[in-house]
Amino acid sequence: MSILHLSFYSTFALSYLGLAFHRTHLISALLCLESMMLSLYITLSIWPVENHTSSSTITPMLMLAFSACEAGTGLATLVASTRTHGSDHLHNLNLLQC
Repeated sequence: MSILHLSFYSTFALSYLGLAFHRTHLISALLCLESMMLSLYITLSIWPVENHTSSSTITPMLMLAFSACEAGTGLATLVASTRTHGSDHLHNLNLLQC
């Protein structure tokens, strides 16, 4: 395993662990999700270069577009929850009380 693969795997794993263990605020969960998507985007962008393929794939661009849509939806949810509940703490958001 090269140092490049190790760095991508560790970036994704640290983002996943941050999402799993530090979920007090919605903004921290969104930042962890964005970090996971960014590590996947960089991995998919470098993959054709490492395999020595000359064709450029559209997959990284689609991933980037979906990541931007996810970020917009997440920030809209953050603003809506802050306006209705007064904070972005995840323990305040209970789906049974809506």
